Amino acid sequence: MPAVLRVALPVPLPTLFDYLPPDGELPAPGSRVLVPFGRGRQVGVVVEAGVEAAVGAGRLKRTLAALDEAPLLDAELMDSLARAADYWQGAPGEVYANALPLALREARPLPDLRPERWALTVAGRSALDAGSRRGGSLALLQALAASPLDAQVLHEQLPGWRDAARRLAAAGLIERSSEAVDAASASPLQAPVLSGEQQVAVDAVAAELHRFQAFLLDGVTGSGKTEVYLALIEQVLARGRQVLLLVPEIGLAPQTVRRLRARLGVAVEVLHSNLAEGDRARAWLRARSGEARVVLGTRSAVFTPLPQAGLIVVDEEHDGAYKQQEGFRYHARDLALLRARALGVPALLGSATPSLESLANVEAGRYRTLHLRARPAASRPPQVQIVDMRGQRLEHGLSPSLLTAVAETVARGEQALVFRNRRGYAPVLLCHACGWHAECPRCEHPLTLHAGRGRLACHHCDYQARVPAHCPACGASELKPQGQGTERLEEALAAQFPEVSVLRIDRETTRRRDAFEDLLDGLREDRPAILVGTQMLAKGHDLPNLTLVAIVGVDEGLHSVDFRANERLAQLVVQVAGRAGRARKPGRVLLQTHHPEHPLLRQLLAQGYAAAAQALLGERRLAQLPPYGHQALLRADAQQRPPVDAFLAEAAAALPAGHALQLAGPMQAPMPLRAGRHRGQLLLEADTRGVLHEALRAWMPQLAGLPSARRVRWSLDVDPIDLY
Repeated sequence: MPAVLRVALPVPLPTLFDYLPPDGELPAPGSRVLVPFGRGRQVGVVVEAGVEAAVGAGRLKRTLAALDEAPLLDAELMDSLARAADYWQGAPGEVYANALPLALREARPLPDLRPERWALTVAGRSALDAGSRRGGSLALLQALAASPLDAQVLHEQLPGWRDAARRLAAAGLIERSSEAVDAASASPLQAPVLSGEQQVAVDAVAAELHRFQAFLLDGVTGSGKTEVYLALIEQVLARGRQVLLLVPEIGLAPQTVRRLRARLGVAVEVLHSNLAEGDRARAWLRARSGEARVVLGTRSAVFTPLPQAGLIVVDEEHDGAYKQQEGFRYHARDLALLRARALGVPALLGSATPSLESLANVEAGRYRTLHLRARPAASRPPQVQIVDMRGQRLEHGLSPSLLTAVAETVARGEQALVFRNRRGYAPVLLCHACGWHAECPRCEHPLTLHAGRGRLACHHCDYQARVPAHCPACGASELKPQGQGTERLEEALAAQFPEVSVLRIDRETTRRRDAFEDLLDGLREDRPAILVGTQMLAKGHDLPNLTLVAIVGVDEGLHSVDFRANERLAQLVVQVAGRAGRARKPGRVLLQTHHPEHPLLRQLLAQGYAAAAQALLGERRLAQLPPYGHQALLRADAQQRPPVDAFLAEAAAALPAGHALQLAGPMQAPMPLRAGRHRGQLLLEADTRGVLHEALRAWMPQLAGLPSARRVRWSLDVDPIDLY
């Protein structure tokens, strides 16, 4: 049999493909190649080279071209990806493709990595003086007025600046400069003196910089976890090594970049989905070469090459955003741990509300825990108080005591946050005459009213419709919004406090690339304001003049059928409450509920998150639920119900004989219809991870070959965080 290349192609098939090598030197594993596939061409990654083919040469196609002189994916990353594909049961080609930025998944030359700096031309300065440009073009001209700026600084100051740069460069108003770029800060800020707890944490991790060790940094909100990260990063940089810092949301990246650059005095490469694809590829390649010393990114940045790795940090490790919910369904926190072990470096997971999985790993001795129990910069933790809504007359869902607290706060010149984790104006539009309500025809769920846009929208499938003038069922004109979303709360608070700035921060108001940062920058001023926001505001944002947090809509999380709901609610309450009183001014938190005696709320208030988490772990242990049991969820959907039921039944029958799994289903998904497709699922549970994965490895090849598999879309989710 001939020697071949074994190639991973970006297709959802559980196999690798054999190709004859191209003429010339044999491409090494980790290199990209261009190969014929079906009627077209695909860019794939060489997984093995020079191996014996399983079929004769006459049945093999030849590789069209080797695209790389040296492998883009090094041995560690290739091995880690193979392990990840096995654990999360991903199609090999999709797994390897995930590791490459989109611009590197195409048969094009690698992007130019020379330093990039932009400057005004003479014509550009004249255009600025004449005021002939508007919007993003004007903002870029103004940014370059004082001096040329490098691309990294422009990313920080003007997210989305590339579109304006293309227009201005085409018009001859700006030009790329050939000057060398010194991205380092001229005078890094001096580090503050660490508290005793912070220093203990830094010393513990620093003592293990030569080997793998997982640490959980369990620190209350405002306790200075970022200062611990910074002190450790300084030590790693002093050793000439690289650091990868993961954050859960793009919204956290700009403020973190500014803080890192100001303190470290080095360039910080950023990797997230809001960057232009060329910029992501350049940052990835600079990390691969070792030029990038500090890499900051969201979930997908976990695939960054780190040839000189020194430390991996996962901030807000409990956050569900680290779990990929489509395609290759990996968890970035867990993949970061896998890579840290392979690289022989410590992994530091930080959170004020650690996940139950991480706490169980501490309990089992797999992680070492480090505690930050005090807020170094604040006088005392915020005062938390339950507001009993029973029997109170509510104004748009807000109790009198909550409105009084908001009034007192803004009267002192301070800021208040009213937190409601539901965007839109109202979750239901109801006919008062006949009871009709607006429903998504594709999901059979109520449509959310967005009054500002005059639209009804489905938050599950994005279906949209105009708001009807009359009831479609009875013709009545009395259509009433039911319930409150952030848009309705913003309207009510603006009417109640007309002299105070009321700002809404949710997905609707932050669609522009830089909108979120602009809103937050305005709030850093020492002036009164009322914020209305969703969970976007629950993570890591420092607003020194914010002293009151009022949380409404808590009750919705107290009665969920999801076994993770109480954990999520406890984390959300603590994280949102942690926005109050982060500077010198004392903070206050109001928790509005119809269930003031609920044991979870009472325990959170009386004993804090740690005690509540231990109680929840006890419940999970008794029920053998994760992290003490292990799950995989097979999902399927189709235009009709019968193919879904047939596939899931065949899938259950195809499980290996004598397996030790417990099955729940086949059954309808908790949301049986979504985007016009019928949904079903089969839940597999096992007492040990080994038992589960042994069964999955034998089962997955069988699933793809089932006759009914072609009539449905299906996916397997290992360690699912949502069972819907």
